[in-house]
Amino acid sequence: MEKGKKKIIESVPNYSEGVDGEKIEEIVKEIKNTPNTRIVDVQYDTDYNRAVVTFVGTPDAVLKANVVAAKKAIDLIDMNKHKGQHPRIGAIDVVPFVPAQNVSIEECIDLSIKFAETMAQEGIPVYLYEESARKMERKNIDNIRVGEYEGLKESIKTDPERKPDFGPPELHPTAGAMITGARPPLISFNINLGTKDIKVAKKVAKAIHLRSGGLVNIKAMGTELAKKNYVQVGISNINYRKTPLYRQMELVRIEAARYGVSIIGTELVGVLPLDAVLTSLEYYLQLDTPQKLEEKHLLEHYFDF
Repeated sequence: MEKGKKKIIESVPNYSEGVDGEKIEEIVKEIKNTPNTRIVDVQYDTDYNRAVVTFVGTPDAVLKANVVAAKKAIDLIDMNKHKGQHPRIGAIDVVPFVPAQNVSIEECIDLSIKFAETMAQEGIPVYLYEESARKMERKNIDNIRVGEYEGLKESIKTDPERKPDFGPPELHPTAGAMITGARPPLISFNINLGTKDIKVAKKVAKAIHLRSGGLVNIKAMGTELAKKNYVQVGISNINYRKTPLYRQMELVRIEAARYGVSIIGTELVGVLPLDAVLTSLEYYLQLDTPQKLEEKHLLEHYFDF
């Protein structure tokens, strides 16, 4: 099949390990060793205590890679010992399936369900989110993570609303629970503020978060970075086409200025769709002829299989 005709899925599994690089490498190796996949990006952080892996491949290969990597994570990660600033409910916290090329969202939904069924056989309770959600309130991942791993230990047993979509109504002894589903591309774009005052970061995050009257499609949290001399507003943009990056950047700038604080840098977690860059570039450069910003297909760099 010609390169441009191939069906390509992107997946961005998040694992609750950001300290032990050897464990992360063992998990990533499972994906690397799966034929018809390519690793695009691997990032992990000790403050969030989380690893984010971005990879692409054919649908069957992406499903297989996620299964073998998840099984390795179950072997290596003990949630009873895990501490980190990012909300999480398990060792394999979330595994999204994202259409990249010649694939529909429905096909990604089917893959997420197959993945959920497989992991349930491993004794992991699984929740479906985003386009795969079977309950409206679970479409938003924040609702699934309420109480996080510690709170879910009891509520999954006693609260019918916390019953998983697949798997047992109790946490795996060491791996906890997990979330999976199909979704559009998401951008994790964090903004660093020139202060060590975590209260400022939390106030700015609240101001831009969709739930508290901020920007639609923006989820944000204030994070303290132990080894840095600044704090961070961690941002997930779930629809960059409707809420472009420059808009979230400028609102953070405005809100931070209220406290005499400026933006000192940004951090990208995972990959950035080129059209998201071009939209913000057009805004900041104030181009009269934005059509000259031509997009090249980045997929071709990863899909030589």
